[in-house]
Amino acid sequence: MKKLIVFDLDGTLAESKSAVDGEMVALLSALLAIVQVAIISGGSWKQFQEQVLGHLPDDGHLKDLSLLPTCGTKFYRYGAGWEQLYSEDFTPEQKQRIIGALNEAIAASALKAQKTWGELIEDRGSQITFSALGQQAPLDAKEKWDPDLAKRKSMKALLDERLPEFSVRLGGTTSIDINKPGIDKAYGIRKLRDILAVPIDQMIFIGDALYPGGNDVPAKEAGALSIQVRDPEETKRVIEAIIACLGNTQFNLPQPQART
Repeated sequence: MKKLIVFDLDGTLAESKSAVDGEMVALLSALLAIVQVAIISGGSWKQFQEQVLGHLPDDGHLKDLSLLPTCGTKFYRYGAGWEQLYSEDFTPEQKQRIIGALNEAIAASALKAQKTWGELIEDRGSQITFSALGQQAPLDAKEKWDPDLAKRKSMKALLDERLPEFSVRLGGTTSIDINKPGIDKAYGIRKLRDILAVPIDQMIFIGDALYPGGNDVPAKEAGALSIQVRDPEETKRVIEAIIACLGNTQFNLPQPQART
């Protein structure tokens, strides 16, 4: 019997930087009623608020939800309100070095997009994130930019050379996440183990970036049973299966939406 279901956010629970839809809200609510849930994502705390928390009902089950923004480098639990338990922030010197290396890699790779929407480099405190088309790029543009990951893999290779003391991972559809070494989703999985007292072999991790170099891979490497999903629609079917396996019969689950 698994005791904790852990999700990635972008590409898994919702489309990139988009809110969870009504069907996903209903499924997450049903899941939270029977098992502990956690979300680990490269996104910032603000993204968690906008994409997930602003849509979940405060029905008494939020105490069973753990949130780990920026690939597990921050941890939030619900008490009187959402409380931050830790934040593994970069020093000013580390930030300067990472941002400098990113700018060098952008210039050296010749991959700078002709059109961008917002800042390309975001300082999330405990993580520096490069978004090739900018932080506010529309989903359709992002999905077309690097569908085979080749562009970001070439840039990751440059960053690995320039930043050997940091962890460089692909995330989302156009992003590259940079964290302190050893502080990634594996670190988040181990923090969940320690704080919630749930053994890793009693966790399931669900994510869309379990491919080599993807920022979900550390969760699998930490020992969590991991399920690769294609998109949020596939995640919904996985959640339904988990609810069924946990023996829950009291919820009228929403019918699958027609795919266009």
